[in-house]
Amino acid sequence: MVAYFLLGLAIVSEVFGSSMMKLSNGFQKKLPIVGLILGMGTAFFCLSLALKTIPLGTAYATWSGVGTALTALVGIVFYKESVNIRKISALILIIAGVVIMKLAHS
Repeated sequence: MVAYFLLGLAIVSEVFGSSMMKLSNGFQKKLPIVGLILGMGTAFFCLSLALKTIPLGTAYATWSGVGTALTALVGIVFYKESVNIRKISALILIIAGVVIMKLAHS
């Protein structure tokens, strides 16, 4: 259970770090760069701890898939990026893939 909490924290940290990357304006703004480093550092640290218990394939598929989907949602909600049926379908397929990976390792 702790491992999945750490995996969740890794995902949230990675989404935060990615958002800070956007705000850094090509590494021109210092405060978002600090947020990027802290977010990504925390993400990799928590992911490494989660990997002590969770199989690599499951953990990485979950981390990258859910992180990608959440980052896309952050882009839509906070950065007013476009949304259409293809993008929504792709996000659903990503989440479905993560669920299937989890079921395959259960």
